[in-house]
Amino acid sequence: MDETLIKKLTAIVESQKQLEDDLSKVDISSDPNKYAEMAKKHSDMSSIVELFRQWETLTSDISDAEELLNEETDEEMKSEYEDIIKNSTAEIENIVTKIKVGLLPKDPSDEKDVLVEIRPGAGGEEASIWVGDLFKMYSRFAERNSWNVEKIEMTDSDMGGYSKVIFAIKSKGVYSKLKFEAGAHRVQRIPKTESQGRVHTSIATVAVLPEAEEVDIDIDQNDLKVDVYRSSGPGGQSVNTTDSAVRITHVPTGLVVSCQDEKSQLQNKEKAMRILRARLLKARQDEAEAERAKNRKEQVGSGERSDKIRTYNYKDNRVSDHRINLTLKKLDQVLDGDLSDFIDALIADNETTRLATLEE
Repeated sequence: MDETLIKKLTAIVESQKQLEDDLSKVDISSDPNKYAEMAKKHSDMSSIVELFRQWETLTSDISDAEELLNEETDEEMKSEYEDIIKNSTAEIENIVTKIKVGLLPKDPSDEKDVLVEIRPGAGGEEASIWVGDLFKMYSRFAERNSWNVEKIEMTDSDMGGYSKVIFAIKSKGVYSKLKFEAGAHRVQRIPKTESQGRVHTSIATVAVLPEAEEVDIDIDQNDLKVDVYRSSGPGGQSVNTTDSAVRITHVPTGLVVSCQDEKSQLQNKEKAMRILRARLLKARQDEAEAERAKNRKEQVGSGERSDKIRTYNYKDNRVSDHRINLTLKKLDQVLDGDLSDFIDALIADNETTRLATLEE
Protein backbone atom coordinates (compact mmCIF):
# COMPACT_ATOMS: atom_id res chain seq x y z
CA MET A 1 0.00 0.00 0.00
CA ASP A 2 1.46 3.38 -0.99
CA GLU A 3 2.09 6.21 1.48
CA THR A 4 -0.67 8.42 0.07
CA LEU A 5 -3.30 5.76 0.73
CA ILE A 6 -1.93 5.07 4.22
CA LYS A 7 -2.14 8.78 5.08
CA LYS A 8 -5.72 8.90 3.79
CA LEU A 9 -6.72 5.89 5.88
CA THR A 10 -5.03 7.30 8.97
CA ALA A 11 -7.03 10.49 8.49
CA ILE A 12 -10.25 8.43 8.23
CA VAL A 13 -9.43 6.72 11.55
CA GLU A 14 -9.07 10.14 13.20
CA SER A 15 -12.27 11.40 11.56
CA GLN A 16 -14.15 8.37 12.84
CA LYS A 17 -13.00 9.07 16.40
CA GLN A 18 -14.20 12.67 16.09
CA LEU A 19 -17.50 11.54 14.61
CA GLU A 20 -18.05 9.14 17.52
CA ASP A 21 -17.55 12.06 19.88
CA ASP A 22 -19.99 14.22 17.88
CA LEU A 23 -22.58 11.44 17.82
CA SER A 24 -22.56 11.23 21.59
CA LYS A 25 -23.50 14.93 21.75
CA VAL A 26 -26.37 14.91 19.23
CA ASP A 27 -29.90 14.97 20.64
CA ILE A 28 -31.71 12.30 18.61
CA SER A 29 -35.17 13.55 19.54
CA SER A 30 -34.51 17.14 18.43
CA ASP A 31 -32.66 16.34 15.19
CA PRO A 32 -33.25 12.71 14.10
CA ASN A 33 -32.28 13.41 10.48
CA LYS A 34 -28.89 14.79 11.43
CA TYR A 35 -28.26 11.83 13.74
CA ALA A 36 -29.23 9.35 11.00
CA GLU A 37 -26.91 11.07 8.52
CA MET A 38 -24.00 11.02 10.99
CA ALA A 39 -24.69 7.38 11.94
CA LYS A 40 -24.61 6.31 8.28
CA LYS A 41 -21.34 8.17 7.76
CA HIS A 42 -19.91 6.43 10.81
CA SER A 43 -21.05 3.05 9.51
CA ASP A 44 -19.39 3.68 6.13
CA MET A 45 -16.16 4.70 7.87
CA SER A 46 -16.23 1.69 10.19
CA SER A 47 -15.95 -0.85 7.37
CA ILE A 48 -12.91 0.98 5.94
CA VAL A 49 -11.30 1.35 9.38
CA GLU A 50 -11.78 -2.37 10.12
CA LEU A 51 -10.07 -3.30 6.83
CA PHE A 52 -7.21 -0.91 7.60
CA ARG A 53 -6.74 -2.54 11.01
CA GLN A 54 -6.64 -5.97 9.37
CA TRP A 55 -4.00 -4.65 6.96
CA GLU A 56 -1.92 -3.30 9.87
CA THR A 57 -2.11 -6.67 11.69
CA LEU A 58 -1.10 -8.65 8.60
CA THR A 59 1.72 -6.22 7.80
CA SER A 60 3.03 -6.66 11.33
CA ASP A 61 2.75 -10.46 11.03
CA ILE A 62 4.80 -10.39 7.81
CA SER A 63 7.44 -8.17 9.38
CA ASP A 64 7.75 -10.48 12.39
CA ALA A 65 7.87 -13.59 10.21
CA GLU A 66 10.58 -12.09 7.98
CA GLU A 67 12.67 -11.20 11.00
CA LEU A 68 12.34 -14.71 12.46
CA LEU A 69 13.03 -16.26 9.06
CA ASN A 70 16.35 -14.46 8.81
CA GLU A 71 17.40 -15.75 12.23
CA GLU A 72 16.04 -19.31 11.89
CA THR A 73 18.29 -22.24 10.99
CA ASP A 74 15.75 -25.07 11.21
CA GLU A 75 14.39 -25.80 7.73
CA GLU A 76 10.96 -26.87 8.96
CA MET A 77 10.49 -23.63 10.90
CA LYS A 78 11.75 -21.64 7.92
CA SER A 79 9.07 -23.27 5.79
CA GLU A 80 6.39 -22.27 8.31
CA TYR A 81 7.52 -18.63 8.31
CA GLU A 82 7.58 -18.62 4.51
CA ASP A 83 3.99 -19.89 4.45
CA ILE A 84 2.94 -17.14 6.87
CA ILE A 85 4.53 -14.51 4.63
CA LYS A 86 3.00 -15.97 1.46
CA ASN A 87 -0.53 -16.32 2.87
CA SER A 88 -0.51 -12.94 4.60
CA THR A 89 0.75 -11.21 1.44
CA ALA A 90 -2.10 -12.72 -0.60
CA GLU A 91 -4.61 -11.67 2.04
CA ILE A 92 -3.19 -8.14 2.08
CA GLU A 93 -3.69 -7.80 -1.67
CA ASN A 94 -7.34 -8.76 -1.23
CA ILE A 95 -7.81 -6.30 1.63
CA VAL A 96 -6.18 -3.43 -0.28
CA THR A 97 -8.58 -4.04 -3.18
CA LYS A 98 -11.55 -3.98 -0.78
CA ILE A 99 -10.26 -0.74 0.74
CA LYS A 100 -9.93 0.91 -2.67
CA VAL A 101 -13.45 -0.21 -3.62
CA GLY A 102 -14.76 1.13 -0.32
CA LEU A 103 -13.15 4.51 -1.03
CA LEU A 104 -14.72 4.84 -4.47
CA PRO A 105 -17.33 7.63 -4.68
CA LYS A 106 -20.76 6.26 -3.78
CA ASP A 107 -23.67 6.47 -6.19
CA PRO A 108 -26.13 8.71 -4.27
CA SER A 109 -29.03 6.61 -5.53
CA ASP A 110 -27.68 3.21 -4.45
CA GLU A 111 -29.78 3.13 -1.28
CA LYS A 112 -33.03 4.11 -3.03
CA ASP A 113 -36.08 2.06 -4.00
CA VAL A 114 -36.57 1.56 -7.73
CA LEU A 115 -39.20 1.86 -10.39
CA VAL A 116 -38.81 -0.76 -13.11
CA GLU A 117 -40.37 -0.28 -16.55
CA ILE A 118 -40.59 -3.23 -18.96
CA ARG A 119 -41.84 -2.74 -22.52
CA PRO A 120 -41.93 -4.95 -25.62
CA GLY A 121 -39.42 -4.27 -28.41
CA ALA A 122 -39.05 -6.20 -31.65
CA GLY A 123 -40.99 -9.47 -31.86
CA GLY A 124 -44.66 -8.55 -31.91
CA GLU A 125 -46.98 -10.32 -29.47
CA GLU A 126 -44.23 -12.72 -28.39
CA ALA A 127 -42.27 -9.69 -27.13
CA SER A 128 -45.33 -8.64 -25.09
CA ILE A 129 -45.53 -12.12 -23.54
CA TRP A 130 -41.80 -11.90 -22.75
CA VAL A 131 -42.50 -8.67 -20.84
CA GLY A 132 -44.71 -10.67 -18.46
CA ASP A 133 -42.05 -13.36 -18.06
CA LEU A 134 -39.43 -10.76 -17.11
CA PHE A 135 -41.83 -9.19 -14.62
CA LYS A 136 -42.28 -12.61 -12.96
CA MET A 137 -38.50 -13.10 -12.92
CA TYR A 138 -37.84 -9.81 -11.11
CA SER A 139 -40.79 -10.37 -8.76
CA ARG A 140 -39.34 -13.75 -7.72
CA PHE A 141 -35.88 -12.26 -7.32
CA ALA A 142 -37.44 -9.67 -5.01
CA GLU A 143 -39.16 -12.44 -3.03
CA ARG A 144 -35.82 -14.24 -2.60
CA ASN A 145 -34.40 -11.06 -1.07
CA SER A 146 -37.50 -10.25 1.03
CA TRP A 147 -38.09 -7.05 -0.96
CA ASN A 148 -41.55 -5.58 -1.41
CA VAL A 149 -43.02 -5.37 -4.93
CA GLU A 150 -45.74 -2.84 -5.76
CA LYS A 151 -47.50 -2.92 -9.13
CA ILE A 152 -47.83 0.58 -10.59
CA GLU A 153 -49.19 -0.06 -14.09
CA MET A 154 -49.92 -3.29 -15.98
CA THR A 155 -51.22 -2.62 -19.50
CA ASP A 156 -52.48 -5.82 -21.16
CA SER A 157 -51.78 -6.70 -24.79
CA ASP A 158 -54.04 -8.79 -27.04
CA MET A 159 -52.78 -12.33 -26.37
CA GLY A 160 -51.96 -12.54 -22.68
CA GLY A 161 -48.86 -10.35 -22.66
CA TYR A 162 -48.27 -6.74 -21.69
CA SER A 163 -47.63 -3.60 -23.71
CA LYS A 164 -46.24 -1.96 -20.56
CA VAL A 165 -45.40 -3.01 -17.01
CA ILE A 166 -44.27 -0.55 -14.35
CA PHE A 167 -43.65 -1.66 -10.78
CA ALA A 168 -41.76 -0.55 -7.68
CA ILE A 169 -39.36 -2.63 -5.60
CA LYS A 170 -38.81 -1.33 -2.10
CA SER A 171 -35.92 -2.07 0.24
CA LYS A 172 -32.63 -0.54 1.27
CA GLY A 173 -30.01 -0.80 -1.45
CA VAL A 174 -32.30 -2.14 -4.19
CA TYR A 175 -31.01 0.28 -6.84
CA SER A 176 -27.39 -0.76 -6.20
CA LYS A 177 -28.38 -4.34 -7.08
CA LEU A 178 -30.73 -3.78 -10.00
CA LYS A 179 -29.30 -0.79 -11.89
CA PHE A 180 -27.27 -3.03 -14.21
CA GLU A 181 -30.45 -4.81 -15.35
CA ALA A 182 -31.32 -1.83 -17.55
CA GLY A 183 -31.19 -2.58 -21.25
CA ALA A 184 -32.56 -4.91 -23.92
CA HIS A 185 -33.27 -8.50 -22.89
CA ARG A 186 -33.44 -10.94 -25.83
CA VAL A 187 -35.33 -14.24 -25.74
CA GLN A 188 -34.91 -17.12 -28.21
CA ARG A 189 -37.70 -19.71 -28.04
CA ILE A 190 -40.60 -21.32 -29.87
CA PRO A 191 -43.68 -19.17 -29.21
CA LYS A 192 -46.89 -20.89 -28.10
CA THR A 193 -48.54 -19.49 -31.22
CA GLU A 194 -45.89 -20.98 -33.57
CA SER A 195 -47.36 -23.98 -35.41
CA GLN A 196 -44.17 -24.84 -37.37
CA GLY A 197 -41.98 -25.22 -34.27
CA ARG A 198 -39.61 -22.45 -35.35
CA VAL A 199 -37.50 -20.52 -32.85
CA HIS A 200 -38.30 -16.81 -32.72
CA THR A 201 -36.14 -14.02 -31.33
CA SER A 202 -37.88 -11.24 -29.40
CA ILE A 203 -36.83 -8.28 -27.29
CA ALA A 204 -38.15 -6.53 -24.19
CA THR A 205 -36.52 -3.39 -22.82
CA VAL A 206 -35.99 -2.81 -19.11
CA ALA A 207 -35.45 0.59 -17.50
CA VAL A 208 -34.43 0.80 -13.83
CA LEU A 209 -35.06 4.19 -12.25
CA PRO A 210 -34.20 5.21 -8.67
CA GLU A 211 -37.43 6.33 -7.06
CA ALA A 212 -37.33 10.04 -6.27
CA GLU A 213 -38.86 11.61 -3.19
CA GLU A 214 -40.39 15.08 -3.31
CA VAL A 215 -37.27 16.37 -1.53
CA ASP A 216 -35.13 15.02 -4.39
CA ILE A 217 -37.09 16.68 -7.18
CA ASP A 218 -38.98 19.94 -6.72
CA ILE A 219 -41.58 20.07 -9.50
CA ASP A 220 -43.26 23.40 -10.23
CA GLN A 221 -46.96 22.66 -10.72
CA ASN A 222 -47.05 25.42 -13.36
CA ASP A 223 -44.70 23.26 -15.46
CA LEU A 224 -47.27 20.45 -15.64
CA LYS A 225 -50.03 19.91 -18.17
CA VAL A 226 -52.56 17.42 -16.79
CA ASP A 227 -55.10 15.72 -19.08
CA VAL A 228 -57.79 13.28 -18.00
CA TYR A 229 -59.50 10.75 -20.25
CA ARG A 230 -61.50 7.52 -20.20
CA SER A 231 -59.51 4.32 -19.60
CA SER A 232 -59.30 2.06 -22.64
CA GLY A 233 -58.02 -1.18 -21.09
CA PRO A 234 -59.92 -3.99 -19.34
CA GLY A 235 -61.19 -3.37 -15.85
CA GLY A 236 -64.22 -2.75 -13.66
CA GLN A 237 -67.18 -0.66 -14.69
CA SER A 238 -65.94 2.58 -13.18
CA VAL A 239 -62.55 2.18 -14.84
CA ASN A 240 -64.06 2.23 -18.33
CA THR A 241 -66.96 4.63 -17.83
CA THR A 242 -65.34 7.60 -16.04
CA ASP A 243 -62.54 9.97 -16.93
CA SER A 244 -60.17 8.41 -14.40
CA ALA A 245 -57.05 7.99 -16.58
CA VAL A 246 -54.42 10.71 -16.21
CA ARG A 247 -51.73 11.97 -18.59
CA ILE A 248 -49.12 14.38 -17.21
CA THR A 249 -46.77 16.33 -19.46
CA HIS A 250 -43.71 18.02 -17.95
CA VAL A 251 -43.56 20.98 -20.32
CA PRO A 252 -39.88 22.04 -19.83
CA THR A 253 -38.53 18.56 -20.66
CA GLY A 254 -41.35 17.16 -22.80
CA LEU A 255 -41.60 14.05 -20.60
CA VAL A 256 -45.05 12.45 -20.75
CA VAL A 257 -46.39 9.97 -18.18
CA SER A 258 -49.81 8.33 -18.22
CA CYS A 259 -51.57 6.02 -15.76
CA GLN A 260 -55.00 4.40 -15.97
CA ASP A 261 -54.89 1.29 -13.76
CA GLU A 262 -56.73 2.76 -10.76
CA LYS A 263 -60.44 3.59 -10.53
CA SER A 264 -59.70 6.95 -8.95
CA GLN A 265 -58.36 9.88 -10.93
CA LEU A 266 -56.47 11.02 -7.83
CA GLN A 267 -54.77 7.61 -7.42
CA ASN A 268 -53.75 7.59 -11.08
CA LYS A 269 -52.34 11.10 -10.75
CA GLU A 270 -50.31 10.12 -7.67
CA LYS A 271 -48.81 7.11 -9.49
CA ALA A 272 -48.05 9.20 -12.59
CA MET A 273 -46.27 11.78 -10.43
CA ARG A 274 -44.11 9.03 -8.87
CA ILE A 275 -43.04 7.88 -12.32
CA LEU A 276 -42.42 11.45 -13.47
CA ARG A 277 -40.27 12.26 -10.42
CA ALA A 278 -38.19 9.12 -10.98
CA ARG A 279 -37.63 9.95 -14.65
CA LEU A 280 -36.69 13.55 -13.87
CA LEU A 281 -34.25 12.42 -11.16
CA LYS A 282 -32.64 9.95 -13.55
CA ALA A 283 -32.36 12.59 -16.27
CA ARG A 284 -30.69 14.99 -13.81
CA GLN A 285 -28.21 12.30 -12.73
CA ASP A 286 -27.47 11.45 -16.36
CA GLU A 287 -26.53 15.04 -17.07
CA ALA A 288 -24.18 15.09 -14.08
CA GLU A 289 -22.45 11.79 -14.86
CA ALA A 290 -20.98 11.37 -18.33
CA GLU A 291 -20.62 7.61 -18.01
CA ARG A 292 -24.35 7.08 -17.63
CA ALA A 293 -26.98 7.08 -20.34
CA LYS A 294 -28.28 10.59 -20.96
CA ASN A 295 -31.92 9.59 -21.13
CA ARG A 296 -34.19 6.62 -20.82
CA LYS A 297 -34.06 5.77 -24.54
CA GLU A 298 -30.27 5.36 -24.42
CA GLN A 299 -30.55 3.27 -21.26
CA VAL A 300 -32.84 0.65 -22.73
CA GLY A 301 -31.58 0.81 -26.31
CA SER A 302 -33.68 0.84 -29.45
CA GLY A 303 -35.46 -2.45 -28.78
CA GLU A 304 -34.07 -4.05 -31.93
CA ARG A 305 -32.93 -7.69 -31.90
CA SER A 306 -29.25 -6.77 -32.34
CA ASP A 307 -29.41 -4.41 -29.38
CA LYS A 308 -29.15 -6.59 -26.28
CA ILE A 309 -27.42 -6.92 -22.92
CA ARG A 310 -28.56 -10.47 -22.17
CA THR A 311 -29.91 -13.43 -24.14
CA TYR A 312 -32.22 -16.14 -22.76
CA ASN A 313 -32.08 -19.28 -24.93
CA TYR A 314 -34.80 -21.83 -24.13
CA LYS A 315 -33.52 -24.64 -26.35
CA ASP A 316 -30.13 -24.81 -24.59
CA ASN A 317 -31.43 -23.76 -21.13
CA ARG A 318 -28.82 -20.99 -21.43
CA VAL A 319 -28.55 -17.36 -20.26
CA SER A 320 -25.71 -15.17 -21.54
CA ASP A 321 -24.80 -11.68 -20.34
CA HIS A 322 -22.94 -10.07 -23.23
CA ARG A 323 -21.38 -7.25 -21.19
CA ILE A 324 -19.28 -9.55 -19.02
CA ASN A 325 -19.19 -12.66 -21.26
CA LEU A 326 -20.88 -14.77 -18.60
CA THR A 327 -22.97 -17.75 -19.74
CA LEU A 328 -24.83 -20.07 -17.37
CA LYS A 329 -26.89 -23.13 -18.31
CA LYS A 330 -29.63 -22.51 -15.77
CA LEU A 331 -32.36 -20.63 -17.63
CA ASP A 332 -35.13 -22.26 -15.60
CA GLN A 333 -33.51 -21.14 -12.33
CA VAL A 334 -32.83 -17.61 -13.61
CA LEU A 335 -36.45 -17.16 -14.69
CA ASP A 336 -37.43 -18.33 -11.20
CA GLY A 337 -35.53 -15.36 -9.78
CA ASP A 338 -32.04 -16.83 -9.31
CA LEU A 339 -30.23 -13.75 -10.64
CA SER A 340 -27.49 -13.43 -8.02
CA ASP A 341 -24.68 -14.88 -10.16
CA PHE A 342 -25.26 -12.27 -12.86
CA ILE A 343 -25.89 -9.34 -10.52
CA ASP A 344 -22.84 -10.06 -8.34
CA ALA A 345 -20.63 -10.44 -11.43
CA LEU A 346 -21.91 -7.17 -12.91
CA ILE A 347 -21.27 -5.30 -9.66
CA ALA A 348 -17.74 -6.76 -9.44
CA ASP A 349 -17.05 -5.84 -13.09
CA ASN A 350 -18.23 -2.27 -12.48
CA GLU A 351 -15.99 -1.95 -9.42
CA THR A 352 -12.98 -3.26 -11.38
CA THR A 353 -13.63 -0.76 -14.18
CA ARG A 354 -14.00 2.14 -11.76
CA LEU A 355 -10.81 1.16 -9.95
CA ALA A 356 -8.88 1.00 -13.21
CA THR A 357 -10.20 4.45 -14.20
CA LEU A 358 -9.28 5.84 -10.78
CA GLU A 359 -5.74 4.44 -10.93
CA GLU A 360 -5.20 5.82 -14.44
